[in-house]
Amino acid sequence: MNPDGRCGYLLAKSVGLIKVSGFNDTAEVTSRGSAAAREAELIARVARQDRRAFEELYNLYHRRLARFLTRLTRRYDLAEEIINDTFWVVWRGARDFRGDSQPSTWILGIAYRKARNAFRSAARARARENLRPPSFPLTTEEPARAEELRDWLAHALDELPAEQRLAVELCYELGHSCEEIAKIMGCPVNTVKTRLFHARAKLQKRLPELSGPRVGATESDVS
Repeated sequence: MNPDGRCGYLLAKSVGLIKVSGFNDTAEVTSRGSAAAREAELIARVARQDRRAFEELYNLYHRRLARFLTRLTRRYDLAEEIINDTFWVVWRGARDFRGDSQPSTWILGIAYRKARNAFRSAARARARENLRPPSFPLTTEEPARAEELRDWLAHALDELPAEQRLAVELCYELGHSCEEIAKIMGCPVNTVKTRLFHARAKLQKRLPELSGPRVGATESDVS
């Protein structure tokens, strides 16, 4: 699954690949605040075993979690299993949510821990099977600039260490702050900042290398 939308835009901007504006940050903050209030209300209702609230919360997060998880493994069955495990914990533990963090931080933290455990178990059970398929070679076609950008970002992100890639996805795809990511990943804020710093540095180096051969490339050049 290739980076797109806000994730691709912010990543490209952060590593200096593009220098344009296009998002209303003030409106987005307001929208996130309203969404967080609604999600907190749903969690409170789930704590009272409200199945309709649980269904709404599940529908709100399923796509977000699926996008997050399928950037880490292309095994969609495993991603769905992690999502189901995550919401089983949400259903049973909603009364433990005290509002000390954003609802998204709490739910993503559960998903992160479930994913980490699931990936480790799958790796032990299938020692010879790579959870991620090999990267596809660059094509010889000349797509639009936006499509090229998504392609380059996808390849570059695939090459990052897992913890750096997770931090990037949480920051640029899901819009979490370093403090929120630290809570999700269970590590110090400075560790998150360090992972993002090294990830951006690697992307800054790797993206020009990926984009360079695309200009005037022939089939023999990329085969």
